[in-house]
Amino acid sequence: MFRTNFRVAWRNLVKHRNYTLINTLGLALSISCGIVIFVLVRFHLSFDDFHADANRVYRVVTEQHRDNISYSSSVPSPFGKAFRNDYSFAEKTARVAQLSNELVNISIDGENRKFKEPAGIAFAEPEYFDIFNFPLVKGSKSNLLSSPHEAIISERMARKYFGEKDPINQTITVANRVEAKVTGVLKDLPANTDLPAEIIISYASLKDYNAWMASDDAWGGMTSAMRCYIKLKEDITPEQVEAVLPAYVTKFRAGNKNIHHYKLQPLSALHFDGRYGGIIEKRNLWILSFIGLFLVITACVNFVNLATAQAVNRSKEVGIRKVIGGSRTQLFWQFIGETAIITILATLTGLLLANITLPYLNRWLGTDVSVNLFRSWQLSAFLIAQIVVVTFLAGAYPGLILSGFKPIAAIKGRISRHQLGGLNTRRTLIVGQFAISFILIIGMIVIAKQVQFAKQSSMGFDKDAIVVVPAGEGPTSTAQTLKTKLSQLPGVEKISQCYEPPSSDAAWNAPVRFGSRAEDEPFAANIKSADNQYLSTFSLQLVAGRNIFPSDTARELLINETMVKKLGLKSPEEAIGKNISISLRTPLPVVGVMKDFNDHSFHEDISAVALWTDTGFYVNYALKINKANVAQTLSAIEKTWSETYPDQVYEYKFLDDKIAGFYRNEAFMLQGISIFCLIAIFIGCLGLYGLVSFMVLRKTREIGIRKVLGSSPVQLVWLFGREFSRLILLAFIVSAPVAWWMMNSWLKDFEYRINFSAWIFLLALGSLAIIASITVGYRTVRAALSSPVKNLRAD
Repeated sequence: MFRTNFRVAWRNLVKHRNYTLINTLGLALSISCGIVIFVLVRFHLSFDDFHADANRVYRVVTEQHRDNISYSSSVPSPFGKAFRNDYSFAEKTARVAQLSNELVNISIDGENRKFKEPAGIAFAEPEYFDIFNFPLVKGSKSNLLSSPHEAIISERMARKYFGEKDPINQTITVANRVEAKVTGVLKDLPANTDLPAEIIISYASLKDYNAWMASDDAWGGMTSAMRCYIKLKEDITPEQVEAVLPAYVTKFRAGNKNIHHYKLQPLSALHFDGRYGGIIEKRNLWILSFIGLFLVITACVNFVNLATAQAVNRSKEVGIRKVIGGSRTQLFWQFIGETAIITILATLTGLLLANITLPYLNRWLGTDVSVNLFRSWQLSAFLIAQIVVVTFLAGAYPGLILSGFKPIAAIKGRISRHQLGGLNTRRTLIVGQFAISFILIIGMIVIAKQVQFAKQSSMGFDKDAIVVVPAGEGPTSTAQTLKTKLSQLPGVEKISQCYEPPSSDAAWNAPVRFGSRAEDEPFAANIKSADNQYLSTFSLQLVAGRNIFPSDTARELLINETMVKKLGLKSPEEAIGKNISISLRTPLPVVGVMKDFNDHSFHEDISAVALWTDTGFYVNYALKINKANVAQTLSAIEKTWSETYPDQVYEYKFLDDKIAGFYRNEAFMLQGISIFCLIAIFIGCLGLYGLVSFMVLRKTREIGIRKVLGSSPVQLVWLFGREFSRLILLAFIVSAPVAWWMMNSWLKDFEYRINFSAWIFLLALGSLAIIASITVGYRTVRAALSSPVKNLRAD
């Protein structure tokens, strides 16, 4: 019986090739999206879940309360040591200084090799490896990183640096300041970890890298590099720990307007909390999951619409099978079998599409996911469950409809309308499909316009044709000599030494005390340490006073208009000559006020900014270059820089590319939602085609009668166009308020944003109306041009 049903099912699918192709394609697209979304969601949910007792591991983070609240994944350097000595809440406590994009030098057989490591290095206390499960493949865990100048590297780093040589006892040099001997090799780190350092140096060596950062008295400031991880005892709750942490604020930071609130962040939250540098929010994973579910459901809806529209063509087959003894149950399972074949074909096609797509997706997202049924039982279980669920969702309703035909009526082709299923149900499903499509289209338009606005709007300074080159490690005199050489290159119009460009995701925030006031201000200043060429290089404007004079040390200040307002001054001119103390330094006179510029992305409001000269903090060169010979100029800059610092790695970045990086997540959302939008529209159009096919079958005789009575083809086309126009308009009415609320909520993340105008809705409505018109046009025109005699003979 099974073989017979399978043979009949296969013959029917081959006979109705268009029906089979449309259903298979729709299901394949939705299933491939479901597979990709499943592996991506599972990948992100698996971050750092492989550590023993991960539920007891926490990172100490900081809420900074000034005039507003900011969040940092760091703590003051002494925090970890003080916590370990003062309290017995934790089994293990480890301080870690996480540094990115560091220079690493290796000497092999007299050859000096240099590398820039984007993932950077970490200075870690020995207990780091008691908290986290990063197993050694070489070396001894006893006394691990207990002495200065010890290093542990990953297998990948060992291969990269030393090839086939034994890395143990080899020496590496970090930032031309810290030498360390390799005493162990880690098993390669998995891709699903938020602790990416593959070079870990003993914490005792940190003082050679940065003495202030390593100081056990540095409670007054905080660097973004410093982390503190703890593993709580089994009977201790995070609330118990957080209850005693305010004591550190009272003891070490009394009177500081930058009030710290130390919190415990679970290890499982590191990946998802955007306030503390999390990669992706969990709500986005839920959105992805619901999009995948929606795509699968809409494909099933389309299957139902097409199957019921196809039912009339199979009525004689059903009637004959019933006459010769076929039961309704047997017929039902035959149609379920046909659906299962289509679903399996669609799943295989979906797997192929997913395997083709994922390599590009991995490069795009920086992930490492794959579709491997033999290595992931969860994926295998997901696919089996999906095949079963889709088969019954898509096949049960058509199976019940077709198997319920009365034999005589079926053989004569006299199927009543209600036997083909309720039209209102299908209309509702189509409206739901297009409502989601409207939301996706409106979301796509809003995100695209906001990203375009952020990239093209003026930020208050010149960002065009400016190259940012990191300064090399070496004496200040060498850096000044290099600046002179670079300024003399053809194609270099202006050059400035600085800490960071005007707008940067790296901020140096410091407390401010104005004039003779007894306390610090309730806000911090974003320090821009730079030379006197900074204003002209970036075309920054002064609204009062003059530019700073050249100097090696901080002697005078420029501030921005926002700081003038926050200080309570009535005008920029009033600030000139006033003294301001920043970061507890000697008070400096204000000599000029800069016109406000965006010192962060458009996500944030403009900060109070102070600019001074201090060569000790010039970590970048900013070069304004001529657009005429960009390639030649860049080559000359690289040659000059490399000659000055032959033992270091040269790199550069255009400022507009750095600023575009502020909106990397938005660009990802835009591309993702665009892809899903196109797929959703395509699947929705398949459903609309099924509904129109069903309507044509229902109205065959009506079409013939109308043609006999003189109706034109245009009037007959409008007979169907009116129907789907109503559905699209209803979908728009339902979805517009939802889209408006969702995108307004999203835009609230930007301090500077586009206006949500009516044309966005009209553009979405017009786009979908055109697409739907094209989708149904062929089917309706064909029906309108058909022979009235043939139509009148139909029942």
